Amino acid sequence: NRAIAAHQLNKSSSRSHTIFTLSVELRGRGGGGDGDGAMLTSKLNLVDLAGSERLSKTKSAGTVAKEAQHINKSLSFLEQVIIALGEKNREHIPYRSSKLTHMLKDSLGGNCKTIMIANVWAEPVHLEETLSTCNFARRMMRVQQEPSKNVSEDPAALVRKLHREIAELKQELAAHDAFAENKGGARKYEAYSAAQRADLRPMVLRFLQ
Repeated sequence: NRAIAAHQLNKSSSRSHTIFTLSVELRGRGGGGDGDGAMLTSKLNLVDLAGSERLSKTKSAGTVAKEAQHINKSLSFLEQVIIALGEKNREHIPYRSSKLTHMLKDSLGGNCKTIMIANVWAEPVHLEETLSTCNFARRMMRVQQEPSKNVSEDPAALVRKLHREIAELKQELAAHDAFAENKGGARKYEAYSAAQRADLRPMVLRFLQ
């Protein structure tokens, strides 16, 4: 649902950012049985950022002008996040400054791989916008990224595992209670008879041999 409109510089100008997200989950064969149920997750974000606009050049008015203001504001918040990510020992990253930065939180720095394609104007009259775009891309290059596998445990497999552990613990408690009763003298066993001892003797000897 990409929204476009016309202004003086572009007849098909994007009036909003577009994000297409593809989430993938890879579950092990043990996820449906007695296995550990390990699950590998990954996410692909394809982002089309609307370009910043100068009203003095686009001559936009009305709704298109308001959209340009919102676009410029969101790009400014995105640039603030990228600058913060590029600074070492920065404790706070303003991801919640806008919906755009919040949605792209896991795609900008850290455990991810980010590829940015910067589009620029070739005409000299747009040199200022071209330099601004190149500076934006240069700041993005400073962001440190350390991608790693996102491995988690399947919730259903975890529930089955916990049920098994509970059943085992109940069996151990029952055995412990039975042993405690026997130790306390609540249950007494009669001595073996001569015939029973005669039957057990060859079995004991075989065991000892």
